[in-house]
Amino acid sequence: MLHTPVLLNEVIDLLDPKPGETVVDLTTGLGGHAKAFIERIGPRGKLICLDADEENLSESRKNISGKNVEFLHANFREISSLNLPQCDILFADLGVSSPHIDDPKRGFTFREESPLDCRFDQSRGEPASVLLQNASERELARIFAEYGELKHVRKLVRSIVTTRVKKPFLQSSDLVFAAESVFGWEAKKVLPQIFQAMRMAVNDEGGALTSLLDAGPSFLTQGGRFGMISYHSLEDRMVKQRFRSLSAEGAAIAPYTLLTKKPVRPSMQEISHNPRARSAVFRILQKQ
Repeated sequence: MLHTPVLLNEVIDLLDPKPGETVVDLTTGLGGHAKAFIERIGPRGKLICLDADEENLSESRKNISGKNVEFLHANFREISSLNLPQCDILFADLGVSSPHIDDPKRGFTFREESPLDCRFDQSRGEPASVLLQNASERELARIFAEYGELKHVRKLVRSIVTTRVKKPFLQSSDLVFAAESVFGWEAKKVLPQIFQAMRMAVNDEGGALTSLLDAGPSFLTQGGRFGMISYHSLEDRMVKQRFRSLSAEGAAIAPYTLLTKKPVRPSMQEISHNPRARSAVFRILQKQ
């Protein structure tokens, strides 16, 4: 499996992992960032690799090894119950890994025929097909407007609700057909947003991120860094607001500070080599 880690140089330069430090990679994926972390912290350091996708963890084990590396099959929303140690670096890349998009059987793509699944962890939860069958009209409208950032969702939702009475949405082509019937030739422009909305809803990515932002900072050592890459405006807004609230100076000295006064974005050169990086935004919070 091929995967190009986003903002790799910026992540390593700004988080600055040092020999002997403890790093928790909350979204290991295929191990692109994690491999760079372990090279910097060396044998005296500790690397803990989390991922909600067990297939990703299996692949990352092929790229990363060592007695000081630990792999955990878990969603980062469970961070408070994982008995993690205090760490010098806490890192999360909220993007979808390449296998999710490129492997049709995972059900994330509209470009090939696939089951409507969209789950990071296929061992738990309900797939997108069940969500589309059971969600109310109001809930579907909220999902497409909030997660897909679609402006005109009424006709799409009405098409889905009408169609599912006669025929359930089981395959990617079923949802593609519904979009094409509503948007016509413009469907190809909105299909990425429609499937993004399904993915974010099925995995409750907003709820998971809220849990991480609430609990994550407490795991940092003094001087510890919490780095996050987000790709969706809603996610980035959540990260920005939480980081700012923790670093805001009031009557007392703020316990945290922002290392990225301005968000870090990929260069045009990186985007040309990896178009999936184009919407990435990187922010870092440091414990004082």
